[in-house]
Amino acid sequence: MEYKHFRHQHNLNIHQVQQGQQLRCSGCESFCHGSVYACWQCNFFLHSHCGNATRYVKHPSHPSHPLILIPQPTYCSGSFLCNACGQSGSTFSYCCALCEVDLHVHCAFLPPEVSHKVHPHELSLIYSALEKKGAPQFCKICSKSLESKHWTYSCTKCNFGVHTFCATTEVKPGLYQMEDPADGVTPEGYPGLQQDVSEAKEDQIEVELSEEALVQLYKLQLQMQMAEQVAQVMASMNLS
Repeated sequence: MEYKHFRHQHNLNIHQVQQGQQLRCSGCESFCHGSVYACWQCNFFLHSHCGNATRYVKHPSHPSHPLILIPQPTYCSGSFLCNACGQSGSTFSYCCALCEVDLHVHCAFLPPEVSHKVHPHELSLIYSALEKKGAPQFCKICSKSLESKHWTYSCTKCNFGVHTFCATTEVKPGLYQMEDPADGVTPEGYPGLQQDVSEAKEDQIEVELSEEALVQLYKLQLQMQMAEQVAQVMASMNLS
């Protein structure tokens, strides 16, 4: 059975990664494992959760606007910094162009709660580090600093916090799917992968058009940022 993904021009087939194979996911750049979607002609591979990521999510970390899945950043640098883990990325991300919010796909679908052997209580996902006046916070697993602007798994009762990537590698696809249309957004979003390509051409065209509109929105945002920076420079020169 073949599948079609909006990011790739060829059909994809399911492949079971064999022991010793080193295949990198084209969606998140990490090594593939288990079943993946593959185009051997282009060495294009996708984890199941990257390939099936919905085009829009309503994420509790950013309730003001829906986050849109884009295949690559449109920032001048060609990369983004994930608001969840603080690490960079250059492929798939969930974005809010208006607020400059960017999430790795796997960070967007982190489970709300996890268990870890280093702590007896369940750890909850919070969208900032635990704060304690006068004292920096450190991850109880790797001992490195916990940045207050990044997400953590925490037990507030015990003031116990850890990095998301130290706590788990689990991903829960399908969380936060949009149930209500907002500003013309399709209620359930567009699935990344479409089965039976011959019957999905109209959907594919609509996805491609929305992708182009999104790119134009990002370009406009960058132009506005550059204009603002130029205005600030000019203002400082006039003051001096």
